[in-house]
Amino acid sequence: MKTRDGFILRKVAGKNVVVAIGPASKKLNGMIRLNETGAFCWDFLLKGTSEEELLEALLSEYSVSKDQAEEDLKGFLDTLREAGCLEED
Repeated sequence: MKTRDGFILRKVAGKNVVVAIGPASKKLNGMIRLNETGAFCWDFLLKGTSEEELLEALLSEYSVSKDQAEEDLKGFLDTLREAGCLEED
């Protein structure tokens, strides 16, 4: 999976936000605010990654249990899916 064209991550007033540009702005009218962990995940999604690879990266980077990481990652990816930000194989 990877981020869909037309969605970009920017820092606005010190906050990480995903905004839609061009035709993608018809899907997302607004922005999605990301914490540092969300921005970390976004960087992996830019390059294309599997959910399993992303989970392993989170477990390597952060002190979190596998169960908590899986739950948080699912919620994060669900939010991006609902906003139309992801391309999935």
